[in-house]
Amino acid sequence: MNAHEIDYRIIGEEMQCVEVALDQGESVVAEAGSFMMMDPDIRMETIFGDGSNQGGGLMGKLMGAGKRLITGEGLFMTVFTNAGYGRQSVTFASPYPGKIVPLDLQMLGGKIICQKDSFLCAAKGVSVGIEFQRRLGTGFFGGEGFIMQKIEGDGLAFVHSGGLVIERDLAPGEVLRLDTGCLVAMTASVDYNIEMVKGVKSALFGGEGLFFATLRGPGKVWVQSLPFSRLADRVLSAARVGGKDEGSLLGGLGNLFER
Repeated sequence: MNAHEIDYRIIGEEMQCVEVALDQGESVVAEAGSFMMMDPDIRMETIFGDGSNQGGGLMGKLMGAGKRLITGEGLFMTVFTNAGYGRQSVTFASPYPGKIVPLDLQMLGGKIICQKDSFLCAAKGVSVGIEFQRRLGTGFFGGEGFIMQKIEGDGLAFVHSGGLVIERDLAPGEVLRLDTGCLVAMTASVDYNIEMVKGVKSALFGGEGLFFATLRGPGKVWVQSLPFSRLADRVLSAARVGGKDEGSLLGGLGNLFER
């Protein structure tokens, strides 16, 4: 085992957090801004990249940090280590309403491909890198961009999703079509492609976009019901047309009479 062995429990329903229990010397790596609380013997350290390439020297660390910039993440991650003698805990929170998905990489083929902003935390030793989509169509129209995130190793990792998360096991050759933003993660054996919506009327007036993702098994797929981009669009739309009198009979017209 290269990654540290950690225990955990997921707390909550709509706004979840994950509590990671660490024995002496064990560590967990997390994205900046995901920290919630910790026991007194937990020590924090800011590092380049994910800390999985400790033997790579300065150049290896810089390359790991550079990969994080390409995926839109920051240069640094934070390592939380149990520096005491007894078991200590550290807790991380999801950034918006949804579910936290635990992934045992040893049971999932050692590699998971996910949205570039879905990674939350992982046992130290798990590698967080980039995954280029092989097809140009996937890159240009995939909704999640040409670059996705890959999580590799043999330890536990945690990703977060928006709304409800549904786990699907795809048989060999089985096809699942979904909105491009609804994909949370998939195993490396799943074939990922983008198809255009058939029919001019459906494409122009359907309101669901021009493209959808096609996933072909075998493999496991995690799908979210509320992508953050969709949630943000609704919030911005409500902010533009809403007001404190939004629920009244006059609606926004009532604001015309305010002093």
